[in-house]
Amino acid sequence: MRRVVLEARGDFEEWRKAARALAAAGILPDEIDWQEKSSEPGFAFQRDALPPDPPADARPMSVPPAFMALAEVVICHSDAKRFSLLYSLLWRLLENRNLLDLASDEEVSRLRLMQKSVHRDAHKMTAFVRFKEVAAPAGERRKFIAWFEPDHYIVARKAPFFQRRFTDMDWLIATPKGSAAWDGERLTTSNVPCEKPDISDATDDLWRTYYASIFNPARLKVKAMQAEMPKKYWKNLPEADLIPGLIADAEAKVLAMAEREATMPLPYHNRIKEASARVPAPEMAPAGTLNALREEAAVCSRCPLHARATQTIFGEGPDNAEIMVVAEQPGDQEDLAGRPFIGPAGKVFDDAIAQAGIDRSRLYVTNAVKHFKYAPRGKRRIHQKPNLGEVQQCRWWLKLELDLVKPRLIVAMGATAFYSLTGEKQKLGDVRGRPIAMEEGRLLFVTVHPSYLLRIPDEDRKAHELARFRQDMNQIKALAA
Repeated sequence: MRRVVLEARGDFEEWRKAARALAAAGILPDEIDWQEKSSEPGFAFQRDALPPDPPADARPMSVPPAFMALAEVVICHSDAKRFSLLYSLLWRLLENRNLLDLASDEEVSRLRLMQKSVHRDAHKMTAFVRFKEVAAPAGERRKFIAWFEPDHYIVARKAPFFQRRFTDMDWLIATPKGSAAWDGERLTTSNVPCEKPDISDATDDLWRTYYASIFNPARLKVKAMQAEMPKKYWKNLPEADLIPGLIADAEAKVLAMAEREATMPLPYHNRIKEASARVPAPEMAPAGTLNALREEAAVCSRCPLHARATQTIFGEGPDNAEIMVVAEQPGDQEDLAGRPFIGPAGKVFDDAIAQAGIDRSRLYVTNAVKHFKYAPRGKRRIHQKPNLGEVQQCRWWLKLELDLVKPRLIVAMGATAFYSLTGEKQKLGDVRGRPIAMEEGRLLFVTVHPSYLLRIPDEDRKAHELARFRQDMNQIKALAA
């Protein structure tokens, strides 16, 4: 058994040099006893000499870059088994370079957990190091000292971070696992353990005031606090002495907050109330009119479609129109513009009625469903057919529109519109193109929705169906006359 003794203070090159020589000499992992040099005086392991470095013309040892990145972090871990685990994995990687991709491998899994623990410890250091100012000679840069208790040997690893962040001051970070210092010109690190300095400064009271002011007793979760900030971190922060009292008084403070909420107005409440009183109330449309119905529908929440649509798309046209056109639902362009039937299907409809000699401004155009139903697909919103429940919820609005406009002729464009007007489900071909008598002397005329024409892939069939749609518009013109 060959004994290898390392300083083991997070120096990657120390382990790398030893591992490279041992692997080149063919020393198996089971033949090596990795030990850490003890920091206690009078106690040390007897080390064996390492094999000589391989000759310059020897074939270089090749490992995946991911292993190097992993090893540089894991070397900082405090577990003494890290050296043997890394060497064993190194030996196996020489045979299987894809070994790091096997998350189920026991050694890979253990090393990944060590890597994660070191990263977490390094994050804690950047988050919780608290500098305190100490006296400096006149004319010199300000000087600061911080105390931190890491789990692993991360001081040298994180020192460059603090040098970049606090380059305008002299500082020393002392820990039980070594120290780092910056004097404005040189960054130095040491493996010598430090003792906790007994220092305080004026900012300690500021930290206590700040923490007490942001502490919310209603959101107190003691276990979460302890998991995120173990006691060894808290005890080194000046505000830590406030925590027991804040936790003890949390319940009483929550009750007091509830009482204040019921009796005390929010800041600037009175000013806002006075300002709103000076704003004239908006003029409401007369009850029983289309405008009043449109204002009421603007805040409709009868079905879930309102939650995703941009706005309610109500009908538009004269309140005494003799012809009411009912389509299925708004499309993407209608949803954004706030007007019915202005998208691609609306343009097909406009061309057809123009050729038939029908003036759109004299029509009342609306939809069976007043909100746009769609499925997101990337940046596009793809039309989805409304279900029967959504159609039934909107029949209430369509019934009120019919009662106010009182059209003589109703044009149902598509099966959804036909169902909304009649409550019947029939094949569109069975009811298309013939007048159907309705209550109060009205006529119902059924045709296809123009979006159907846009979806026909065959050009000859599309031309045939478009011609048939135009014939329907001519028939509507004749019925209206």
